[in-house]
Amino acid sequence: MKTYVGIAILMSAALPLTAQIAMPPQDATPFRDTSMLKPPAGTKIAIIEFEDLECPYCAYASPIVRSAMKQYKIPLVHYDSLIQGHNWSRAAAINARYLEDKVSPKLAEDFRRDIFGNQAMISNQDDLQSFTRKWFHSHNLKMPFLIDPAGRCAAEVQADCDVAIRLGIRHTPTIVVATNKEWIEVTNPATLYAAIDRAESDAKVSTPLRH
Repeated sequence: MKTYVGIAILMSAALPLTAQIAMPPQDATPFRDTSMLKPPAGTKIAIIEFEDLECPYCAYASPIVRSAMKQYKIPLVHYDSLIQGHNWSRAAAINARYLEDKVSPKLAEDFRRDIFGNQAMISNQDDLQSFTRKWFHSHNLKMPFLIDPAGRCAAEVQADCDVAIRLGIRHTPTIVVATNKEWIEVTNPATLYAAIDRAESDAKVSTPLRH
C-alpha cells in the first residue's frame, strides 16, 4: 500500500500530461509517462521523491526535502527506486516497508532517515542486519526472524521501482514539485525552495478569482 509522508490519500494515475520545468535546466530527466506527476487528490502541491537508501546523494537531499515539507506544510509522496549494483538497498527498503505496513508510517520514515544517517557504517547485508536489529531494539520493537516471508513488502518495493521505470528515471534522488497544472523537476536540491515558491505562485495565478 502506497503511503504519503504527512498525508495518506491515493494519487490519480489517469490524468493528462503536465508541463515540464527543471530547476536548474541542466541534467533534466527525459521523463516518459508523466501522468502520475500530480499531487494527491485534495491537495494543491506536493513533493514527489524517488530515493535509494544506499545512495549518498539521497542521504544529502533527504533533510532538505523534509525541511521543505514541514516549512511549506505540503505532503511528500515517496517511492523506492533501487540502483543496480547497490548490494543492500533492496533489503533496507523491504525492512522500511515492513515497518510502514505493520508498525507505523512514522517509524518507517524514522528508519529510512536513520539509515541515511548511518550509511557510512553499512557496507553489506550483514551490516544492515546488525543495524536493523539494534534499531528495532532501541525502539522497543521485536524484530521478526523473517521480515517478509510472503514477499509482500518486496512486491511493494518492486511496484515503486516499476513506476520509476515507467517514468524513465535515471538517477536518485529524483525530486519533483507537482501541482495540478505543472511539475518542476528539482535537479539540484539547493533549488527546492525556489521550485516550491514558483509552483505556489503559478498555482495562485492559475486559480480564477471568485466574485
